[in-house]
Amino acid sequence: MASEDPQPLSYIPETVLKKRRSNEGLALRRKGYAEAKKRSAKERSNNLIKKPEDFVKEFRSKELDLVQMKHRTKAHRSSLNYPESNLLFVIRTHGAKDMHPRTKKVLHLLRLRHIYDGVFLKVSEGTMNMLLTVEPFVTYGSPNLKSVRELIFKKGSGRINKQRVPLTDNNIIEQALGNLGVICIEDIVHQIATVGPHFKEVTSFLAPFKLKRPDGFLQKKKKPFKDGGDSGDRKGQINDLIAQMN
Repeated sequence: MASEDPQPLSYIPETVLKKRRSNEGLALRRKGYAEAKKRSAKERSNNLIKKPEDFVKEFRSKELDLVQMKHRTKAHRSSLNYPESNLLFVIRTHGAKDMHPRTKKVLHLLRLRHIYDGVFLKVSEGTMNMLLTVEPFVTYGSPNLKSVRELIFKKGSGRINKQRVPLTDNNIIEQALGNLGVICIEDIVHQIATVGPHFKEVTSFLAPFKLKRPDGFLQKKKKPFKDGGDSGDRKGQINDLIAQMN
């Protein structure tokens, strides 16, 4: 029986062959990237393993934070300096490194859970004592109307059902605060700027402001602002920092 003639090979255009080679090269590069990323992650994981001396150093740093906190509050609590304005804007400037758990707890009470979070506070003895406790990790001052307005219009968000909701619609505000006569974003600005009768309810509704990192504006020093550092009372100069971070 005669053998069948072999089927002729189908012609593959050069463009298709080039595309195949390109795809194969891309697949190999992706595989290489994935393997390199995996190795890098493994190396970082190995580097995260702390040595005993690292734990000792961390413990001593946190205990030092506690000792400094006690000295600071004992020395200044009897002579607290109250700002001329009843309104403060507080910004967290440092992370949790070298932070004692007591300091962290106070920061959470102030709703400053993350670095570069900002909140409005009403001046009171309790507020000033809390700020004194966490002073190396925060900076604050008296914001003017322009800063209050720009913060709320640009960065303002409300907390609804534990969700962060941008203030893009006055209906959101009316639903949350309408029973207080606060029905629009301008009402929120007024309550904050004047420390109005519904300041507490309005600030509780507002989520902490997520500010951007001010490149080159902060010195990364926990010394008081008056001594060339970042922390503590900036008075009216807080407005310059707000402008950089808004």
